[in-house]
Amino acid sequence: MLSKLLNTAIRQGQANQYSALSGARRSASLMWSDFWELSMKLLAPFMTGVRKAGVATEATFETRPYKLHRLEESPAAQTTCTRDDALLFYTQMQMIRRMESAASNLYKEKAIRGFCHLYSGQEAICVGIKGALRPQDSVITAYRDHGWAHVMGCTVTSIMTELTGRSQGMARGKGGSMHMYAKNFYGGNGIVGAQVPVGAGVALANKYLNNGAINVALYGDGAANQGQLFEAYNIAKLMDLPAVFICENNGYGMGTSVDRASASTAYYTRGDYVPGIWVDGMDVLSVREALRYCINLCISGKGPLVLEVATYRYHGHSMSDPGTSYRTRDEIQEVRQTRDPIMLFKERIVGADLVTADELKKIDSEVRKEVDEAVKVAKTDKEIPVQELAADVYVEPLEKTIRGTTPFDPYTHQRISKVINLH
Repeated sequence: MLSKLLNTAIRQGQANQYSALSGARRSASLMWSDFWELSMKLLAPFMTGVRKAGVATEATFETRPYKLHRLEESPAAQTTCTRDDALLFYTQMQMIRRMESAASNLYKEKAIRGFCHLYSGQEAICVGIKGALRPQDSVITAYRDHGWAHVMGCTVTSIMTELTGRSQGMARGKGGSMHMYAKNFYGGNGIVGAQVPVGAGVALANKYLNNGAINVALYGDGAANQGQLFEAYNIAKLMDLPAVFICENNGYGMGTSVDRASASTAYYTRGDYVPGIWVDGMDVLSVREALRYCINLCISGKGPLVLEVATYRYHGHSMSDPGTSYRTRDEIQEVRQTRDPIMLFKERIVGADLVTADELKKIDSEVRKEVDEAVKVAKTDKEIPVQELAADVYVEPLEKTIRGTTPFDPYTHQRISKVINLH
């Protein structure tokens, strides 16, 4: 009975109080965080779990409230997390946070050149989505892609060396920060919003091949007003494509708040005729449950869907943006202290006895060591020779010669890396 009452109160509370970070909305967000923390403490005795040798092997948690558009049924209000999942998700989120911290330092040392967009604060999104994806499902995202590259299979060393333009990078140093790839991961795309229609194309290929796979295409709130997104929504709906379009709403498109940039900030309703869901992107389990729901709809022929995942980035838009000219340091600190996705998940899994604080400290130490070792390689690994600049441009080149900086200094196409993601 208490669980039902609290659950009702939680859902009413968030529907009224939780929204984008600006003005009075920030106060509502903090009120909600306090309310949620108290509610979870009261609900702790009602969380179910399976124990073995004094440690829980799984536990059931309440998901955060969802908001729906053109949908009658919501993703599950409860979800089960196993001990293995808890350890995996915590490790992945900590690894991404540590990698981004290292990338920030390398950029300041001028070891990383060009653009560099960090994912710190948004880790629960990629970890939660990946936790729901099946082996055949694919992802395409924008240029804030380091965390995505990691959860989709790239090693820490291959990511850090790609950032510094070295030969052990997953694209042999030729892609850099914005162009990382892996099996079923189509990047890493540098043109704002351009990945969304490509994602619709991947979903079309999935339907054509009848392979039962879905595609997840992510973009930021800054790209949400682009016309090509609505073209992708339209063709995806016309063809009932197995596509999930996800707006990672971190509150700011570059240095402009969502309230100043968008006449409607309810991004999950932007598909109009396409069903949508609002998700709390600071809770990894709520994100995972939402994607499970989307997968079930898509494979039953009821795709596409548009999701808005509410999140926050701690750094500026890119490393060239200090991130404090359009928001206060106090605002950033408030989010770190009340809504940080790693902190929230840590409290939940420790409180449910899925893991111990000592185990998490050990993970923290191992993560730090792995990233530090990768940074050493990123600083010392060799660069590729000039002759390799034209390698791996085509799968089956009709012409072996590729133009250089002038017609008089051509390159010869080479096949060096293994071809992935062919349809």
